[in-house]
Amino acid sequence: MRILLLTAAALALAGCVRTAANIVTFPVRAGSQVVDWSTTSQEEADRNRGREMRKQEEREAKERRKEEKEARRRERDAGR
Repeated sequence: MRILLLTAAALALAGCVRTAANIVTFPVRAGSQVVDWSTTSQEEADRNRGREMRKQEEREAKERRKEEKEARRRERDAGR
């Protein structure tokens, strides 16, 4: 009977120790998650910079095509 009670108590305490460890480490894990959310990693910064560069290149290409089209129109009108 004693062995059965000791085994049951050991199992119950193991669960309590695990729960206590989770409670103690929760603020640390939550804090590190907040830091992760509030900072930008180098990979994210590189990805965002690349995206901005592509958008800028697209804007420049669009403007260049518009200027070329306008120049062709002016040449055509000047030839008349």
